[in-house]
Formats: sequence, C-alpha cells, structure tokens
Amino acid sequence: MSTNPPGATAITPATPPSAFGRRSVLRGSIAASAGLALGGAGLAAPAFALSGRPSAQWGVQVGDVTARSGLVWVRSDRPARMIVETSATESFRRVRRHHGPLLGAGTDLTGTTLLRGLPAGEQIHYRVVLADADDPRRTSEPVLGTFRTAPERRRDGVRFLWSGDIAGQGWGINPDIGGFRAFEAMRRLDPDFFLCSGDTVYADGPLQSSVTLPDGRIWRNLVTPEKAKVAETLDEYRGNFRYNLLDRNVRAFNAQVPTVVQWDDHEVRNNWYPGQILDDVRYAEKNVDVLASRASRAFAEYFPVSTMRASAGTEGRMHRVVRYGPLLDVFVLDMRSYRNANSAGRQADDTTGILGAEQLAWLKRELSRSRAVWKVLAADMPIGLVVPDGSAAFEAIAQGDPGAPLGRELQIAELLRFIKHRRITGTVWLTADVHYTSAQHYAPERAAFQDFAPFWEFVSGPLAAGGFPANKLDATFGPERVFVRAPERANVSPMESPQYFGEVDIDGGSGELTVRLRADDETVLFTKVLQPGLVGQ
Repeated sequence: MSTNPPGATAITPATPPSAFGRRSVLRGSIAASAGLALGGAGLAAPAFALSGRPSAQWGVQVGDVTARSGLVWVRSDRPARMIVETSATESFRRVRRHHGPLLGAGTDLTGTTLLRGLPAGEQIHYRVVLADADDPRRTSEPVLGTFRTAPERRRDGVRFLWSGDIAGQGWGINPDIGGFRAFEAMRRLDPDFFLCSGDTVYADGPLQSSVTLPDGRIWRNLVTPEKAKVAETLDEYRGNFRYNLLDRNVRAFNAQVPTVVQWDDHEVRNNWYPGQILDDVRYAEKNVDVLASRASRAFAEYFPVSTMRASAGTEGRMHRVVRYGPLLDVFVLDMRSYRNANSAGRQADDTTGILGAEQLAWLKRELSRSRAVWKVLAADMPIGLVVPDGSAAFEAIAQGDPGAPLGRELQIAELLRFIKHRRITGTVWLTADVHYTSAQHYAPERAAFQDFAPFWEFVSGPLAAGGFPANKLDATFGPERVFVRAPERANVSPMESPQYFGEVDIDGGSGELTVRLRADDETVLFTKVLQPGLVGQ
C-alpha cells in the first residue's frame, strides 16, 4: 500500500476505451477476471499463468467514500504500477489520471489509490490499469468500476445495505447454487454503499470439498489450499481474503458498490481476545496476538480502509467515522482489538469492557461533534443478545444477568447515559454476528438500568454462512424483540435457509430513516420507520 497520497492529473482526451454503462461495469470487471469464473463442475481453485502483461484478475473495490474522495483497491498478478483514471461519463471522453503505488510482494501485490477532488453526490466512473514494473509499456486491460460520492445536499437522501458473516461454518463457494448469491441480490438494489459488519472471512473455518445435508443433498465447496486448514501464517490469512474474491458475484458487487468494512472474530479466530493463549491442537502458533497481527495486516491489504492505509508490516486502526453527507455519519466500531478477556462478566468495575477506554472516549467525542441527522453505530456484536463463549463465559456484551450492569455492560451503560445527557439525537445500532435477522427496541421502562433514551438495534446476516437459532435476550437495557427470523436448529446451510441483509433508506426531504430487513431473494421481511431529531424513540 502507498503511504503517501497519490497525485492526480487532468488528461483530455483519453485513450479511447470501450464505452460502458453502470450495469455493464459487471461485464468489464468479470471479463478482466474471467479466469476466476466458476463453472458447475470445477471445485479446485483456478491456477493462473502469467501472460505477457499484468492482469487484475481479482477485480476492483472502493472503500470509505466521502463527498470528495474514495479509496480504490486492486491486486496485480506481478509487480506493477497502479494507475486509476476517473471520468464523469461512461464514455471516458475526459479523464483524470491518479498515479498510485507500485504493487509488490510486501503487500501481496495489492494496493490502494486515494481519489481526491471528486464532485459530491455524483456517479464516478473509473478504470484501473496496471503497468508492468520492468516495462511500463506493458499494461493490463483496464478493469472497470463505478460508485457514487456522498451528497453535500440533504435533499439527495442516502440508501445503504448492511450484513456480515461470509464463508462460515463450512459453507463456502458452491458453484451448484451460483456461489454467494446474496451479493447479486444486493447489487441489483444498487445502494450508495455497503456496510460489512464483520466476519468478512472465516480464517478459522476450514472447508471440505463436500458436505451431506440432513435431507441427503450434497453441498459442494470450492476449496483452496489456504481454506483447507486454519490460518496461522500471513500467507494463509491472505489466502482467506483472496478466497471470497473467487466468487463472481462478489467481484461484480465490488465493481458497483463501495464498502465500509469492519472486522470481528473470525478474521483471526473464533471468540478471540487480546492476550489469549490458545488450547487448540489445530494451531501450532498459540499466541492470539501473533495471529491477530498477521490477520490485521492481511485485512489492511485486502480491503480499502482509509485508517488502515499503511506501509508493509505496520498496522492502522479499525475504528473510524465515515461521514456521508449531512444526513449520515457511520461510526465504525472495533469490539475486538481492545476488549478484555471473555469471562462470566460479573465484574462490578470494568473500564476496559469491549471497546477499551481510549475507543470509548473517542466515540463520545465524535458523537458530540457529529452534526449529521442520523448517527449509525456500526457494531460488530449486538448489545442485548446473550452470546456465550463455552459454558462459563460470554463473548459479547450481555451475560444473561437481567439486573444492573456488570462487566462489559458497564461501558455500554456509560455510553448510553452519555448519549441521553448530551441529547444526541438519531442514534441507531446496526450489527450482524448471530446469523439471523431481528429488530430489538430498548426502553428504560423495561430495563434494570434506566438512565438512557430509547433506541433501536437491527441485526442482519449471514450473507454466506450457516444460520442459527435466535439468542436469548438480557433485560439489563430492556430489549424487546419486535421481529425475528431464524432457523430452529444450528448451522443450517444456505441451501436450506435464506441468507439475510438489511437496508437503510434516509429520505432527503423528511429526514425519515426506514430500515428494511430482507432475505436474499430481496423479499422485505420487516420494515420500521424512524423520525429524525428525537433523543429516543
């Protein structure tokens, strides 16, 4: 990755490219990576032979888009210089050229280029070209993409999707069902951006080539060497992130929809916390901090995250605010990197909690500064759902005791009290993690802890993983489950149960925020409309 912002040069006219539209971006992106297309018969990972010029077979991505900028990602098949050209039109008659980094082995041939000075609230068309490091005259076929910048005017409105949990519980890319189908359903909705709420990969979840379902049908997985065992080395973690990009639906989605991405546990290892020493025979490396450092580096290499743009071998931070115009700020939380050890959660004093003291102070400060109508708290774990870690410890915030806050609940109580007393309006919590979809309303009149304003928490997922029954609720913050759709048994495959994602639509005129919980066939399962300007509702 580049440590210095690349420059941008205006060029006119451009070298004539093939004209393309917003929908034909898919064809361009897929054509550039045709070697990764999955047929119904092939279950082995495709092997690539180097051609005479560089190739970007893994597609393109854009992340952390603002009104005036966006971060473009690509991976090359050899050392190459990354060049991005942007245009306001599909014909690319006039372009700006943005000079990116040299992609090399230090970042697994991945890199990002920061696009600055973009027009607000507009469709941006871009193409990425790779110039061979040894002979710049040898350039790749352009890989095409498009995205919308954030609006500067309130009346334009905002619409985005969220979900998480990809390639988990043994359910990987199945060519028999068309791969990760939920990504195609989301692409058709053409959102402004996608919030990926964690468990972006399952580095601790090896895949088998086939699994027999309870009804006798056979689930088949595409399997790569890195997905045949738990990830421990940096290259194995990198291979887990590459795996999802083998799916044509994912690459087509990435070429059209920018992402805001966060992580949870499975990017490293199930239910991990800092300082943990593993008792797991599958791992030769027992120190989770070592594994987390490798996973964090691979994550930074394979996603366009502005706060993690760093030189090889260094790490940025996950938590950040993505400001998406006057209607929306997205507060991307990291409930993994700063937490204390999973425990029974009965401590009467807990300043570390699940966010860590420094991140909690940052969150309070940024919430106070926000002037957006809506403040989405993008949490990688739910608040009031009881998520066990074995028989005597808990993985999330709630610990099953319905009384006054204890353990990690103390930190959330402090945050909720702060939001109420500072009269911060428009807070909505979005999460995934539990592998079903639901809506919870939290209200002080139902709660053991009452010094907070009512709020909503919406859950959606998985995108491509096993489905699980609904978790129990913890009454400390007074949750009421208004809606839930979940299977009745654990680890139901995507062939047996729908996958889920959520949609948020903020109206530019009224400021109303509408949440829709959807199945992967785009069916709307539940709808809730929230009014702007209220401390609690």
